[in-house]
Amino acid sequence: MRAVDIQSEITEILVTEEQILKRLDEIAAQVAVDYADKDLLLVGVLKGAIMVMADFSRALPTVAPIDWMAVSSYGASTKSSGVVQIRKDLDEDLHDRHVLIVEDIIDSGLTLSWLLENFASRGAASVEVFALLRKPDAAKVHVDCRYVGFDIANEFVVGYGLDYAEKYRNLRDVAILAPHVYS
Repeated sequence: MRAVDIQSEITEILVTEEQILKRLDEIAAQVAVDYADKDLLLVGVLKGAIMVMADFSRALPTVAPIDWMAVSSYGASTKSSGVVQIRKDLDEDLHDRHVLIVEDIIDSGLTLSWLLENFASRGAASVEVFALLRKPDAAKVHVDCRYVGFDIANEFVVGYGLDYAEKYRNLRDVAILAPHVYS
C-alpha cells in the first residue's frame, strides 16, 4: 500500500519508499566498510523495525546475523512509565560482539538509552545505533546515533513499520497521520 492510496488519512508524505531504499543502500555500504572483519550482529527492536531490518539487511553486502528484542515502557498507556520491560529478549550472546541496533524511529530516546546500557552490560564489544528516522525536537535524552536515515519534524508518523493501533505498518512510505484518524 502506498500513501497515495490513503490520501484522506494522511496530511503529508515525508519520505517515499524509493527515498528510503536509496538511503538504506548508502548506509549499508558504509556499515560494511565500518564493520569489515568484525563480528557484527544486527538487533532489531520489535515491531517497528521489521521493515527497516528486512530491507537494510538485504542491502548489506556482507553476512550479518539478525536477532530481535521487544521492549515496552508504555504498557496500555499512551505515556511512558519510565520503566522498561523486556517482552522478548535476545537469543544471541552479545559478549565480544559488535552490535548494531536497528530502529525504525528515535523520538524521546528513553527506551533506546536503556537498551544501549543494557547491551553494554552484557559484554558487547561495541554498541551502535542505526535509526531510519529521528525526531531531534522530541528528544528527552541525548542518544548517539551513528547512522541516521532521515531527520524529521516531531509529527505523528506512520508507515514503513510505524503504526497507529497496529495499522499502517505495511504502508510503503512514511507519512504524517491526519489528526482526525487518531483524535
